[in-house]
Amino acid sequence: MILFYLWIWVVFTGFQEEPTLSWSAEYRLEWSDFRGEPEDRADVVAVTASGLTYGYSTTEYPSGDITYDIDVTAFFYPERSWYMEDEVTDIVLDHERLHFDITELHARKFRERVKNTTFSRNINREIDDISKAVHKELRSMQRKYDSETNYSRLPDKQILWNEFIRTELKKMEDYR
Repeated sequence: MILFYLWIWVVFTGFQEEPTLSWSAEYRLEWSDFRGEPEDRADVVAVTASGLTYGYSTTEYPSGDITYDIDVTAFFYPERSWYMEDEVTDIVLDHERLHFDITELHARKFRERVKNTTFSRNINREIDDISKAVHKELRSMQRKYDSETNYSRLPDKQILWNEFIRTELKKMEDYR
């Protein structure tokens, strides 16, 4: 059994029109949230589609000062997420949930970087650069997670990743 994941990096595109769930510490994904049609592929039993959206506005003053408001959100896309009911277990669900938690961790990293950046008049490019860097790190961590846990088949590694992500989310609580 090989599990497969999908993450989507969204920057205010057409995906905004589809149903989404925002990440919440109070809510854990359930199989009922995975509403997409399973693909007929023997090596894939579940797909988690999650991603980040961000939007911002800036104001530049004659003095050269720039202020901004930014919103970064980790989303889960139910219609693009699916599972094969007869093939999955609670362990697989926990694995898929952690993919969404990893997305939230990177939303917090994005917020932290924005907060700690002194922007110039090139704020649009600078935010875009932050976005690209966070996206690259998110993709890398998702791949590393699947590789090290062997797609949830290595329970000891899965437990280590669960603890690691929980700890990292706590460290980044100020950016929730």
